[in-house]
Amino acid sequence: PMRQIVAELIREKALHALNEEVPHGIAVTIERMKQRKNAEIMDIDATIVCERDSHKGIIIGKNGEMLKRIGTMARKDMEQNFLTKVNLKTWVKVKEDWMNNEKFFNE
Repeated sequence: PMRQIVAELIREKALHALNEEVPHGIAVTIERMKQRKNAEIMDIDATIVCERDSHKGIIIGKNGEMLKRIGTMARKDMEQNFLTKVNLKTWVKVKEDWMNNEKFFNE
């Protein structure tokens, strides 16, 4: 459930930041989520999945500014919700027609 919460926080921030530029056809997968030993820091690696190369460019933004904005907003919410520092790394990948891929959709 915690992984789902993190994925939904990132997706929510992406949809909010992108407004109407990218259709709602994006998903977020959490590749890694681990609390550091002897530290109050959680490392999270996440991938935003979209359907087209043009969407990827919009999500990343000029000089990575949009992706940074999405990550910053999501990280702040996570830190407030989980009461720990978060080291969030985000990537964007294109998976054409991912919504019709039953295996990916179920994951």
